[in-house]
Amino acid sequence: MGEDAASTRLDKWLWQARFFKSRGLAADAIARGTVRLNATRVTKPAQLVRPGDGLSFVQGSRVRVIRVLGIGARRGPATEARQLYRDLEEPQPDGAPPLDPGGQPVK
Repeated sequence: MGEDAASTRLDKWLWQARFFKSRGLAADAIARGTVRLNATRVTKPAQLVRPGDGLSFVQGSRVRVIRVLGIGARRGPATEARQLYRDLEEPQPDGAPPLDPGGQPVK
C-alpha cells in the first residue's frame, strides 16, 4: 500500500517492543486515550509510529516515557525488543516506593 517502510501501527509497535502481552491489550490502552504520541493523545491503534517519535503511557503503576529508535520485523526476545526504544524516564533508586501503591495503608 502507500505505507512508509520506516513506520508501523502504534499497537503493533507497542506489542513488538514487549510493553503489552498482546496487540489487543495495546489497542485497548490506545483506545482508552492513555497513550500519547509526541505529547498528543492518540485514540486510534492504527496511528503510525516512526523512529524518533516520543511515546508516554501508563504501564502498571509506572508512567513510561520512551523514544522510538527502530521498527521491528517481528516480536522477538526481550533483548531484541530493547533495541527498538530508549527509556527516557529517570531510574528509580533501589527500594523506592511505586508511584501509587493503591489501596489502604497497612496497619
